[in-house]
Amino acid sequence: MRQIDHFIVGGAGSSARTHDIFNPNEGTVQAQVALGDAAQLDKAVQAALAAQPAWAATNPQRRARVMFKFKELVEANMDALAHMLSSEHGKVIADSKGDIQRGLEVIEFACGIPHVLKGEYTQGAGTGIDVYSMRQPIGIGAGITPFNFPAMIPMWMFGVAIACGNAFILKPSERDPSVPMRLAELMLEAGAPEGILQVVHGDKEMVDAILDHPAIAGVSFVGSSDIAHYVYNRGVAAGKRVQAMGGAKNHGIVMPDADLDQVVNDLAGAAFGSAGERCMALPVVVPVGEDTAERLRAKLIPAIEALNVGISTDPAAHYGPVVTQEHKNKVEGWIAKCAEEGGELVIDGRGFSLQGYEKGFFVGPTLIDHVTPDMDSYHNEIFGPVLQIVRAPDFETALELPSKHQYGNGVAIFTRNGHAAREFAARVNVGMVGINVPIPVPVAYHTFGGWKRSAFGDTNQHGMEGVKFWTKIKTITQRWPDGSPDGGNAFVIPTMG
Repeated sequence: MRQIDHFIVGGAGSSARTHDIFNPNEGTVQAQVALGDAAQLDKAVQAALAAQPAWAATNPQRRARVMFKFKELVEANMDALAHMLSSEHGKVIADSKGDIQRGLEVIEFACGIPHVLKGEYTQGAGTGIDVYSMRQPIGIGAGITPFNFPAMIPMWMFGVAIACGNAFILKPSERDPSVPMRLAELMLEAGAPEGILQVVHGDKEMVDAILDHPAIAGVSFVGSSDIAHYVYNRGVAAGKRVQAMGGAKNHGIVMPDADLDQVVNDLAGAAFGSAGERCMALPVVVPVGEDTAERLRAKLIPAIEALNVGISTDPAAHYGPVVTQEHKNKVEGWIAKCAEEGGELVIDGRGFSLQGYEKGFFVGPTLIDHVTPDMDSYHNEIFGPVLQIVRAPDFETALELPSKHQYGNGVAIFTRNGHAAREFAARVNVGMVGINVPIPVPVAYHTFGGWKRSAFGDTNQHGMEGVKFWTKIKTITQRWPDGSPDGGNAFVIPTMG
């Protein structure tokens, strides 16, 4: 059986524990990944400490050239990477390529690092005094990434961090680690020195080691909210800067004037694409008014029934299996829970079986109507191919639903009314808003981040927020005396008056 080890300079040594990696299409174990400990992490940290000073001293333009070459190599290996990703995650090939491409867009942003690292300068801030600032790398950064985007989210993190002059240690999900490993190999091939990007594998033991290690200056995390909260608190207590992105329950508000055919098309992709395993999926639709709800429901049912669930390599499949049997059981448990709570199971995806792949981790598309805000299944993240309908009598109620929800990652409104859209965007208590855009993930040169229990820390992912996170600012006030005393009082705090 294929064994996946750590990617550490000089090798990691043996690991006493391993974790099974499944093929979600077939329900079989295809590989095992080593689970590391604090000693193996420290070996990676020591290699990073040795490599980072010279990398930080490399001028930004040369670091950018490594990013350009890395981008070229990833693009050249796109097909192989996508098949590798799909074989471990379960998402269809086209979706895997999208996963990789969205990560590459952050790499493209990182290619412009010479420009974005420029500081500020003021000449003559005082008599003969100039003030300027510079951004310097924090040293060693670490990323703890989830299973659902094994290419995009690692590149979101290490692309900006490395371009800024840091060394980076990545701990990907133990469920689908092969693509992150391959990305590290390609970064080395692109010209990054050994030790600048390393990969360690593990579970909570490795996470705690990362959070506790005194030489790691910053940690970026994406995962569930409970763990994000834990990561943030433990990392900050250890003196690190931490950005920890958590869960989501994104709503789509459908106004009476919306183009329902377009809405249904958008919802099919946003709710069921990647089997709903996206933190920016749209699992809750909120039609405003009973007439809107009935018209939307009538159009949703045939559209959802027409969805093709298939294996990852089937080009006709809209989505594939979920990542593990455990996750399949969890999703189907939430469907049952919602029905017990009084939700109407319009389309029930439980018990779905694909001929020839009966052991695969498939969940059929599910539609549940008459869901209410007091239900646990509404309050919590299901993270599967399940769309819930929560009916709202008016705009104010629809606005209130996502605003009061515990999560605040993303939200969308579908309308032709510019005033309603503007009012909604300004008032909704959510971090990312789409107006007739079902999955409002910002482009790479803007930033990604939610509110409330969807994010802990005050700095977002990628874009200029990413640059700020992975650098520390230094401000210099300088004077070059001409040799003649200025007659000032050296014992008085200097001012620019």
